[in-house]
Parts: sequence; structure tokens; C-alpha cells
Amino acid sequence: MPQRLIIAITGASGVIYGIRLLETLARSQSIETHLILSTAARATITQETDWKPKDVESLASVAHPVANIGASIASGSFETMGMIIAPCSIKTLSAVANCYSADLIARAADVQLKEGRPVVLLVRETPLHKGHLRLMTQAAENGAVIMPPAPAFYGKPQTIDDLINATVGRALARIGISNQLYNEWLGMK
Repeated sequence: MPQRLIIAITGASGVIYGIRLLETLARSQSIETHLILSTAARATITQETDWKPKDVESLASVAHPVANIGASIASGSFETMGMIIAPCSIKTLSAVANCYSADLIARAADVQLKEGRPVVLLVRETPLHKGHLRLMTQAAENGAVIMPPAPAFYGKPQTIDDLINATVGRALARIGISNQLYNEWLGMK
């Protein structure tokens, strides 16, 4: 049985992070991806990229409607490696932090957390006010990994793709999926 990973894309700017996750994992024979696109993500995908939402969905092994709270991924008995929300809007961060399972993204995240599985949130907002910071703290206290897509420069990125790949690679590594998308820090020379 392949390992399963849930990927959610919300309407925050930076939908390319979620798309790149799907592109990367589509090449893997061993990881079954379960995708959820929020309603706002569908609009942001067409605004920020040349992709169409249906084409993004076709990259996933399974695409779940955001309103389907009865989907397989809404139950802890459906085993997964965890979940990555990329990008994660403040609205979704708030739902995760407050266990407010009004849609499948928040429900799936809550299930992963209650089962002790990693939930990585690529929170995409700047600047941050105290309310945002409180929500991040609360989500982290619930077990979520807060991972804003802040670029690292020690790998000497040359393109925007290099920056995107490094962030996606680090998120996959945090879930336990080794990859070659980022340069491992080997110390100063």
C-alpha cells in the first residue's frame, strides 16, 4: 500500500508552493496524494499562475471537494503521513488553531493533529499582528508545525524556482520525505 499525504491549497498568495508539492510527488510511485483546494484557492490559482484548478487537481492521486466533510481523509482511521497546507491563509490558520472544522481542510488538519501526525502550515502573510502570532502559537500548541515560506539563501538560489523548490523540499523533509529540492547545510567553508 502506498503512503498517503494530504495537501491543501488555500487562497493565500503563493499557491505555487502547493502546486510544486503536487508536481514533485506526482513523480513518486510510492506516495498517494490527497488534495483539497479551497474556494479561494481556485481563484488565486487563476490569478497567480497559468494553471487551471482542474489541471492542479489532475496532479493529485485523489482530489476531494472542500465541502465533503465525509471524505476518507476526514477520519483518523484513514492512515496518512500527515498534511501540508501550502499556502496556509490566516483564515485556515485560525480554523486549525481553534479546531473549527467547518470545511474539509480544517477537518482533515484536526484529524491529523488528534492522531499525532504532522501538519505543516506554510503560513503566507506579512506583516503579522499579535492576533496572527497568537493563532500560530495556538496551532503550534495543538501540534502543528508553523513554517512560513521564508527563503534561505545559503544554497545561493539563482531563480524564483530555486526558492520555491527549497521551501517545498524543506516541507517534504519535515513530513519525512527525503528529496533533492534543497541544499543541505554542511557548515561554513
